[in-house]
Amino acid sequence: MSRWWTESVAALGDAVPLPLAALLLLAGALLVALAWYFFPAWVPRRLPRVGRPRLPRLPRLRLPRLRLPRLRLPRLRRPKLRLPRRRRRARPDTPAVPLPAPRSPEPGPAATTGLADRLAAEGRYAEAVRERLREMVRLLVARQLVEPRPGLTVTELTAAVARVRPGVHPTLHAAGVIFSDLWYAQRPATAAHDHRMRDLAADLRRELAVEGDPR
Repeated sequence: MSRWWTESVAALGDAVPLPLAALLLLAGALLVALAWYFFPAWVPRRLPRVGRPRLPRLPRLRLPRLRLPRLRLPRLRRPKLRLPRRRRRARPDTPAVPLPAPRSPEPGPAATTGLADRLAAEGRYAEAVRERLREMVRLLVARQLVEPRPGLTVTELTAAVARVRPGVHPTLHAAGVIFSDLWYAQRPATAAHDHRMRDLAADLRRELAVEGDPR
């Protein structure tokens, strides 16, 4: 290795003088230093593109699309839960409920009492109570103690009659409480309610007769 290097340097020294070789080495070192200092300003931004041969385009193979049938599952509907509504009970102290409208044509007290008795005999105690209250209302209208108005409530009826005949106020108030409990508070009607309503109707006729109204 050392012999080859010695012979190469001796051959180069014979061909090129030593001052010229030193000058060439100095110039090469200067060029390398300038290239290193100004890098990469001397490098071209766009290099020449080497043309590539274009291959012919192959035809596209279009495969048929396979459509799968859609599976439609049945919809499951949740059952709606309907909770029973709570019915508001009418207060027995101040019943403000409309009175049952009298039938047309108006029967006499004996016919109404007979209808109420037939309903009570059939076990329809709530309807019997309603008929007995209708009898009491017709009795008050016939004695001109109250004016028949649509939508008249038990409270309004009791207050209107109490201004003219204060003695019948407890009887009408008790009858209104029984009617409101059965028809608006939805309490089960019994024979005791019918007997109590019958006694109240008899008390009303007796109180009106005692205070000077003939029957």
